[in-house]
Amino acid sequence: MFAALPLLALPVLFYNVLALSYGFGATDAGVRMGAQLVNLPMASGVRWSVSMGDAIVFFSLVILFVELLKSTTSRRIAIINHSLSMILFIICLVEFLLFRAFGTSAFFLLTSMVLLDVLAGFIVTIVASRREIDIN
Repeated sequence: MFAALPLLALPVLFYNVLALSYGFGATDAGVRMGAQLVNLPMASGVRWSVSMGDAIVFFSLVILFVELLKSTTSRRIAIINHSLSMILFIICLVEFLLFRAFGTSAFFLLTSMVLLDVLAGFIVTIVASRREIDIN
């Protein structure tokens, strides 16, 4: 049953916890997502600053890759996963459009990744089912 849950719900949940832990203000969420986590020296001599929003987006990209690999299976549980991903996208879209704390670039990119997961899942499933029909 856990295989049906979209993994992108993890970074969305993490963002929700961070954004809502100190209130619903857009300023608070923007400051928190822009807060520097790490400042690493590069070989070129510049320092690379990684913010909380950057880390969430990177973590989400890794999870999106795993989700895309999961969408290639043609099991029945994949259909449930695609449906739950669609629900997650609707939740993300509502949060992005209606709540000030979610009006950040990091959450927009996270919402875009959830949309790509939904689209890729349905497209891969349709193409895979066409191949099964053609073979039979």
